[in-house]
Amino acid sequence: MGEIDPAFIQSIEHRPKLDFLAGGGIPLIDLSALINSSDGLSNSKAIAGLVEQVGDACEKWGFFQIINHGVPFESRKKIEEAQREFFSLPLQEKLKVRRDMVNPLGYYDTELTKNVRDWKEVFDFMTQDPTVAPASHEPDNNEVKLMINQWPDYPSNLREVCLEYAVEMERLAFKLLGLISLSLGLPVDRFNDFFKDQITRIRLNHYPPCPSPDLALGVGRHKDGGALTILAQDDVGGLEVKRKSDGEWIRVKPTPDAYIINVGDIVQVWSNGKYVSVEHRVAVNSERERFSIPCFFNPGHYVDVKPMEELITEQDTPKYKEYNWGKFFTHRRLSNFMKLDVENTQISDFRISE
Repeated sequence: MGEIDPAFIQSIEHRPKLDFLAGGGIPLIDLSALINSSDGLSNSKAIAGLVEQVGDACEKWGFFQIINHGVPFESRKKIEEAQREFFSLPLQEKLKVRRDMVNPLGYYDTELTKNVRDWKEVFDFMTQDPTVAPASHEPDNNEVKLMINQWPDYPSNLREVCLEYAVEMERLAFKLLGLISLSLGLPVDRFNDFFKDQITRIRLNHYPPCPSPDLALGVGRHKDGGALTILAQDDVGGLEVKRKSDGEWIRVKPTPDAYIINVGDIVQVWSNGKYVSVEHRVAVNSERERFSIPCFFNPGHYVDVKPMEELITEQDTPKYKEYNWGKFFTHRRLSNFMKLDVENTQISDFRISE
C-alpha cells in the first residue's frame, strides 16, 4: 500500500486524543474456573463469580479480555503463521482468491476497492461451508444463496489450520454465550438453538505500516452487528474502544495469549439494552505491520432477533422491534459492494421510541 490518497484523507474522521493508552482499561477476566471445572457451566458455585464479572463487563463496557480460555496455543500459533505467509505473497497470487459480488469470501485489499477508508487487507472465510444467507436485503425476497469459501494454493495448509481454528472459536463462543446467558438470569443454553445454522465469519487482518498514521485508520469507528466478536491480536496493538461511561477513546493494551471479547448488537437486543454494543476502531502504525484475527459469532439467517421474553416486565417493556438477522447481515454485506437506495441498516433503526 502506497501513499494516502487526498480523497482518502478528506474522508477520515477527526480523531480526538486518547484518554489513556494502557492501564485501567477494559476488564481482564480469568476463565480458569470454567476451564478447570469438571462439569463446566453446570456447576454454579464454581463459576458464580465468573458470571458476575462477565455480566458487569458487558453492562459497563461491552468489552473484556479473557485469559486461561482453553484455546490451544498451537492452534492459534498455526493460523497466525499461515496468516503471515499468505499476506506476504505477491499481490497477483492473493488476487486469485479475491472476493466479488458473486462470492463475498476470500481476499480483498482496501486500496484496490477505493470505496472504503480502511488501511488494511483481509481474508474472510465462514466456519460453516457452505453457509446459507439471504440473497437480498429486500423484505419480500425470500431467495437464499450459498456462501462458499475459496482457498488459495499457498500456503498449502491455510484451509486446514483455518478450519481447525474455527472449531476452537466455536467452542469458546458457546462457553462465553453460556456465561452471558447466566448473567442475565437465563438458562445456560438459552441462546444455543439460534446458532444451529450460524453465519459465523473469521477474518484474517493485515495492517501494513502507514506513512501517515495520524490521517488514517485501520478500521473506522463502528459497532459489530452480530452476537459476539472474539479477537486475537498481536503485540503491536491498535484497537481503540469508546468508553461507555464518558465517551472517551482508550487503547486496549495487548495481553499475551489473551482474547478480546465484545458483545454485538444482537446481544444488546436480546438483553433488552442491558448489555451494550459499543463503538470501536483500529489505529495504524507508521513503523510496524499489525495482524489480528476476529471471529464474528452470528446466528442462523432465519433467526428473528428481539428482546428475550423472560426479561420483559411491565416496568421493563421491549426497547427494540423484532428484525431478521439474515436480512440485516445481507444489507451490510451488499453495502460493501454497491451504493444501496437506503442508508446502511443500524441497530438504532429498530429502537422503540419511549
